[in-house]
Amino acid sequence: MNIPNLLTVLRVLLIPVFILLFYLPFSWSYLAASAVFAIAAVTDWFDGYLARRWQQSTPFGAFLDPVADKLMVAVALVLLVEEHHTLWLTLPAAIIIGREIVVSALREWMAELGARAHVAVSNLGKWKTAAQMAALVILLGNPPQFTMWVLGGYLLLILAAALTLWSMLQYLLAAWPHLSTDPKGK
Repeated sequence: MNIPNLLTVLRVLLIPVFILLFYLPFSWSYLAASAVFAIAAVTDWFDGYLARRWQQSTPFGAFLDPVADKLMVAVALVLLVEEHHTLWLTLPAAIIIGREIVVSALREWMAELGARAHVAVSNLGKWKTAAQMAALVILLGNPPQFTMWVLGGYLLLILAAALTLWSMLQYLLAAWPHLSTDPKGK
């Protein structure tokens, strides 16, 4: 166990904390849940930075880091969909969660073929993640009432969903030569 891996584990452990805070019946609960989510989001960037800088990348970290990210985002989206009851949040949430399932399956399948590098993380994925995390911090921090903050959160989440579809298309196009060949040579 090293510090980058501990930060990744911390991110997973913070998930039930932000769920609990989100549901507390206090006026400050949304802001507290948002703050914990923001801390978890920052550890996502920080653990990767430290692992590269200190050359402490491990198989455990390589496995758990994307799992922690996907769990954190999926749980936040589920909480928000339940709370907001709106197409403007539900549709982008479904796109984001659906894309994560498709791309995770694609990466696993490509790894089995020995072609994992064809579906590696891109810079577009980093922009998508930034828009998504900002949207989630804003939306978690505000009750489901129409305000400029909530509107901004919706717009960022819609942008994140659009970038999500674009990046998924790029991954599928990169993998297409492997998807469209007949493994038996027919």
